Amino acid sequence: MNVNGIRAAYRRGMADWLAPRQVDILCLQEVRAPDAVVQELLGGQWHVLHAEASAKGRAGVAIAARRGAHEPQATRIGFGEDYFATTGRWLEADFLLPNGQTLTVVSAYVHSGEVGTDKQVDKFRFLDEMLTRLPALARHSDHALVVGDLNVGHREQDIRNWKGNLKKSGFLPEERKYFDDFLGANIGWKDVHREVAGDVDGPYTWWSWRGQAFDNDTGWRIDYQLATPELADSATAAVVDRAPSWDTRFSDHAPLVIDYALPAAVATGANHPEDLRVLIP
Repeated sequence: MNVNGIRAAYRRGMADWLAPRQVDILCLQEVRAPDAVVQELLGGQWHVLHAEASAKGRAGVAIAARRGAHEPQATRIGFGEDYFATTGRWLEADFLLPNGQTLTVVSAYVHSGEVGTDKQVDKFRFLDEMLTRLPALARHSDHALVVGDLNVGHREQDIRNWKGNLKKSGFLPEERKYFDDFLGANIGWKDVHREVAGDVDGPYTWWSWRGQAFDNDTGWRIDYQLATPELADSATAAVVDRAPSWDTRFSDHAPLVIDYALPAAVATGANHPEDLRVLIP
């Protein structure tokens, strides 16, 4: 999840929220802190991988894997053109699962964009790179998962007030077309949250701090877990862990927690699932 600054999130109670949850892999966006601070806040029970932005106090993505459960085998920062190597918006980690298969997890933070500005140009550059990288990830690993704040509402059900946002960044037809391509026949990835939730409004993952947006559930569904088909098919539950009230939130985004149960029989001959809980807090 987009923590909107990990130091601020911890001051607002993120540690108390995380402690009781049995999470295997934790993906964070907009970390906005030096690596030493991220390592200290999350603590020694995690393998912490962090792509810090060169612009101080901006962006930053992290993947934390619980020690003793899933050990990262390799890490890559950025993708495509060199420009994205230092922006703190794309971080990949490869894991070897107990069943002998490989899993690549990506923590991604797409630019929010702003129509008619360089911010929107950068957003389209990033989405262009995703068109190339998603098929490459599917070839690279048995399973691949891109999670994070992707800053686009794909369908009308993903934004409470979609009619009022048709010309704004986050719901532009050109942006939504990228998601048509990500999830279409040529690339073939799955929007796991939508697959599990069904054809319903939301469930939203972001609400403005301003006004009554949170209380009225006037939100956007812009945090995703995009997965290769077999992994998506193994999802058993998806929950937006929405705070009980406006003043108990530790970010303007809510965590999206998805449980997966991958078959374990591939390498081990076992008939029990390999359980995996991934979240964007």
